Amino acid sequence: MRTFRLVIACPDRVGIVARVSNFLTAYNGWITEANHHSDNQSGWFFMRHEIRADSLPFGLEALRQAFAPIAEEFSMIWRVTDSARRQRVILMASRESHCLSDLLHRWHSGELDCEIPCVIANHEDLRSMVEWHGIPYVHVPVDPADKQKAFAEVTRLVHEHEADTLVLARYMQILPPVLCQDFAHRIINIHHSFLPSFVGARPYHQASLRGVKLIGATCHYVTEELDAGPIIEQDVVRVSHRDSIDDMVRLGRDVEKMVLSRGLRYHLEDRVLVHDNKTVVFA
Repeated sequence: MRTFRLVIACPDRVGIVARVSNFLTAYNGWITEANHHSDNQSGWFFMRHEIRADSLPFGLEALRQAFAPIAEEFSMIWRVTDSARRQRVILMASRESHCLSDLLHRWHSGELDCEIPCVIANHEDLRSMVEWHGIPYVHVPVDPADKQKAFAEVTRLVHEHEADTLVLARYMQILPPVLCQDFAHRIINIHHSFLPSFVGARPYHQASLRGVKLIGATCHYVTEELDAGPIIEQDVVRVSHRDSIDDMVRLGRDVEKMVLSRGLRYHLEDRVLVHDNKTVVFA
């Protein structure tokens, strides 16, 4: 069923829900899902509504125009999206295949409702797997002595393919600040630890040395600061002193796949609202 997704963040006050509901009722709008959250700490209000597109007497642009005065009245940060428009998602990878293969399987089976115009990788290892799915595989090697050339090509490809979202499926390179800024809240990364613990490289080794009893994975938006962007989704698995680093890596890969796929799905369905460096996720 085609829906319009109305997503709102604004300073909290009395009457927001009533005003939005009365607006939709006036046009016979049929709400299929409604989510609200009032954050007492920040004083902000968050809302996500799904409305049946066929219940309204107009299309997406007319809906935006009609709603704009209400948004201005309540100083809203808002957007309306059409579920019929599939986001264009570029996947980026290096050598490890578990996250990429999981996303490709979910896309192939229809679980992830998006288009994948290409996969960009800095190694050739995963080409055959990607091309089996009928998706172009673009190899952009990264010279450690001069990364600027590679990222200029990545940026060109991203714009050429009109990407809405980038997903770093264990892409083991740090993106340049300008790309992080241009695609703020549209680059999704999977980090193989339960952030903010064990930031950076070799987190399973860090976890083993620390003797932790839980390891996890974190799906987050990429910012200029390494592994510090707004968190979308997390999960953990229990470990013990008996588990080697290899055991932790094996267990962690399963968590990484699940966390990344859930985080991407929430993003594609407009369920993630970012405020400062935190998220509200209407899962």
